[in-house]
Amino acid sequence: MKKTALVIGATGLIGRNLVFELLKNDNYDSVLVFTRRDLVIKHSKLNQIICDFDDLEMHFTTQIIDDVFCCLGSTKNKTPNQEEYRKIDYDYPIEFGKLALKNGAKNYFLVSSMGADKNSRIFYSKLKGEVELAISELKFEGFKIFRPSLLLGNRIELRPLEMFSQMLMRGLNPLFIGPLKKYKAIQGSTVAKAMNNLAKLNRVGYEIIENEMIFDLAEEPI
Repeated sequence: MKKTALVIGATGLIGRNLVFELLKNDNYDSVLVFTRRDLVIKHSKLNQIICDFDDLEMHFTTQIIDDVFCCLGSTKNKTPNQEEYRKIDYDYPIEFGKLALKNGAKNYFLVSSMGADKNSRIFYSKLKGEVELAISELKFEGFKIFRPSLLLGNRIELRPLEMFSQMLMRGLNPLFIGPLKKYKAIQGSTVAKAMNNLAKLNRVGYEIIENEMIFDLAEEPI
């Protein structure tokens, strides 16, 4: 039986790549995307709902969902207000999860971050850890957390500091081997492939996929 995938954060570096991966995945006959702007992608399996994320419930009334993929995330430069930042990285992922559960969703795939820790003194790491915990408490049959290191790839929006970090890490990446692979910068497309590959396995339960595991999972011939 074919399934429906729900993607949020589809305009971002990982999310856009993930949409393309899911459209090629024969396990899904529908890829539903909630977005605040048009992806400018046309495909028979793709269903875009352009809406305000503060008014979600009315858009879920007729949607049947199997798997949720959350790639939402902001940055301090893009969203300097911590309340707005928390809304994007915490409130929205949880609200989508609750609504998707009501519509039959069984699995949730979350892009978090290396170093996520609800007890951290760092706002970003603490927030990622808190959202991991909150979604785990929703009791999906399968909850998979991806914790990538610094992301590489071309974004729609300009992030000067991140661009500098990417250039630096591209030069250093060959040094991150063995135990250091955990810290190796990773392409957004690689994270997307790993998420899609894990979804194909239909594994239930709670899993944390650290950075080095993401590389391995993306390379698996599934």
